Amino acid sequence: MDVCDFLVDPAFFIESAKKDLDVLIPVYDENEKLFIPNAIPIFPIRHTVLFPGVVMPLNIGQQSKNFIDDIYEEKQFIATLTLKKIVLDRPLLTTDLYAVGTIAQIVKILEMPDNSRVLVLHGKKRFIAESVVKKKNIFHVKYNLLDEVQSKEQNDPEYEALTETIKELAIRIIDLSSSLSPEIAFVIKNIEDPSLAINFVATHSPLKLTDKQKILEIVDPKQQALTLLELLAHELQLLELKYLLENKVKAGFDKQQREYMLQQQIRIIQEELGDDPLNQEFRYLEETATLKRWKTGIGKVFERELKKLQRLNPASIEYSNQLNYLYTFIDLPWNVCTKDHFNLKQAKKVLDNEHFGLDKVKERLLEYLAVLKLRNDLKSPILCLVGPPGVGKTSLGKSIAKALHRNYVRISLGGVHDEAEIRGHRKTYIGAMPGRIIQSIKKAKSANPVFVLDEIDKMGTGAQGDPASALLEVLDPEQNSSFYDNYLEVEFDLSKVMFVATANNLTSINPALRDRMEVIELSGYVLEEKVSIAQKHLIPKQIVAHGLNEQQVNFTPEAINFIIENYTRESGVRELDKVIASVLRNLAKKYVIKADYPHTLFAKDIREILGAPKYFFERYQGNDYAGVVTGLAWTAEGGDILFIESSLSHGTGTLTLTGNLGSVMKESAVIALEYIRANCQQLQLSYDIFERWNVHIHVPEGAIPKDGPSAGLAMVVAMASAFTRRKIRSKIAMTGEITLRGKVLPVGGIKEKILAAKRANVTDIYLPAANRKDIEEVNELFLKGLNFIYIDDISDALQHTLLKEKVKNLLKIE
Repeated sequence: MDVCDFLVDPAFFIESAKKDLDVLIPVYDENEKLFIPNAIPIFPIRHTVLFPGVVMPLNIGQQSKNFIDDIYEEKQFIATLTLKKIVLDRPLLTTDLYAVGTIAQIVKILEMPDNSRVLVLHGKKRFIAESVVKKKNIFHVKYNLLDEVQSKEQNDPEYEALTETIKELAIRIIDLSSSLSPEIAFVIKNIEDPSLAINFVATHSPLKLTDKQKILEIVDPKQQALTLLELLAHELQLLELKYLLENKVKAGFDKQQREYMLQQQIRIIQEELGDDPLNQEFRYLEETATLKRWKTGIGKVFERELKKLQRLNPASIEYSNQLNYLYTFIDLPWNVCTKDHFNLKQAKKVLDNEHFGLDKVKERLLEYLAVLKLRNDLKSPILCLVGPPGVGKTSLGKSIAKALHRNYVRISLGGVHDEAEIRGHRKTYIGAMPGRIIQSIKKAKSANPVFVLDEIDKMGTGAQGDPASALLEVLDPEQNSSFYDNYLEVEFDLSKVMFVATANNLTSINPALRDRMEVIELSGYVLEEKVSIAQKHLIPKQIVAHGLNEQQVNFTPEAINFIIENYTRESGVRELDKVIASVLRNLAKKYVIKADYPHTLFAKDIREILGAPKYFFERYQGNDYAGVVTGLAWTAEGGDILFIESSLSHGTGTLTLTGNLGSVMKESAVIALEYIRANCQQLQLSYDIFERWNVHIHVPEGAIPKDGPSAGLAMVVAMASAFTRRKIRSKIAMTGEITLRGKVLPVGGIKEKILAAKRANVTDIYLPAANRKDIEEVNELFLKGLNFIYIDDISDALQHTLLKEKVKNLLKIE
């Protein structure tokens, strides 16, 4: 933006309708006997204020050159107005320019050697802008002169004393300031006119632009002098304080220089005599410390500890401990950070290539990258990936580091039961070392790595403290910027570290620690996902690991399906990876001995290599039996179906439960029986039959412990079927917790349970109505072929599931 390139507010601009606008009526000034036109061209100036009586040179830009060429005449008057701030666009007269300025006369235009121009102005009178007119595309300001009190003040002794004090302060400021020329002080001493002296000092003093404008706008000379004196006194105090501090720093610097020269002389002497390894170690520590970008306080701690090392006997144990401490100190990446990669498309491509599924985790990471790109000061999040084994929680940390272009480090917290493992030992102890957090940061060689805390749910508590409590500071974004390690004895900034914790179960994690993390649940993979993972990741990796190539062996989708359904039973793909490796080992052996082997593997080939299937999934067994209901359960390996079997026998009305059931599951059976007793009329049962028939509930596979409230709905339906001898709808499964008043409450693990039902050829699934939201979050691919019935009350479930048809060849209950 050029100096005189400005806009005029339409409300302020007056378009004159007069045709004789060229005739500008002059205003006669009796004091200086000057004819000043009543409308003068506007000339905005920056960074300074022109005062009356002061001569000022100004560098002018290209547009200002054109402006001066258009208006230039000998002793031409212009109206100088100061810009309030530097504006990117053209300034607006009413908002970006001060209203009070100085009428100046053009003295001369100087042509400089670099082809630039310098405009020399002589300030004449102060004015206040009233309106603007336009003449030949040049804006002229109409103004009123500011009346100046001249009569009493010029000969007032107090006014003269103020002027002399101002001159003295100005000269002292010039002496202390390196930016002001000493010739200005000489001029100030020789100015006799008080008002001119005040204007000259105000122009050339290092005051703020707003302060100079404030002085210009004061009409009363004495008040003007008092204001200038106050501002100059404040400026002088700041300069004196700055001068004092500079002298202190210079004195300290001189002392350091002397010490440095003496140390250099000592080193030269030692080099002549032959340097010893101890001095080489000292020198290495000193030179490395100079390259560190640590804070001043941390640098002082290092210098103090280094001097302590020099005083110790090299043969003592304390010397080796101190040396290890100093090496740990300089090996840490203080404020050393790798540059984040903000290409979201590339990051998404990396994550998709290395991990199938896990959409929620990928979306959360891309959101973090987007916000970090926008703000560039976001604290790293604390993510906690929770899910069954083998779903890719740990390997996801490597992919995150690769996507962000960050260093990667991982520690396993399984079995850790000592607080010192996290916070470190006091360095005064023999064999002391920093905690595993600081050790891993040192290994990462950057202060912002992706840090995976594996198996955070498997930490223990011992006599040495609670490591989970020690992790509270590490995983708190509000505290980890000043993490204190007992070994370092100084604070280390962990706020830039992206922590990713992994766990199989949230229940065993300290509640306070869990609250500090953003929990992201990873469910198991369905069959289609496992097939894709095997084709894209596991098989190519194992082929290379076994020395083969893709031309020598090929797995058909049929073979992969056969492996997954008959030789693995897991939510993840870890066991699948092992089975694929087992198949390839067999093929590698045959290839080496040059025996025949199938290059394309089908299901029959897998059976020949691996033998009889190890696992089988429960299948739906029909509805020919009264009292048998298919329930849905969550396990650490994923979802599974279980059969709730109920039978009646003559007796006294006792309830027997078998199948290795937990206390919660037993309570569900008691609630189910009590509900049927309380609602026997609805089922058309007489109350006395409960006193004549014993009820037996059994859940098969008694070797496997089973617990949880989600089998309550299946139990009450199974008992109702047994008592009424009515069949249950075919191909149904159900899950839900029940209450005594007949309400069906929501349960967890819905996705895993749905996958189990789909594997078992179930088509209709009965769920609590409150679990409808969980179904909406499941991929539509997994819901294909399934029908969901949402239940609020047990009576609705009985009405939907029990058929009127009764099972034949069973005892009649009366």
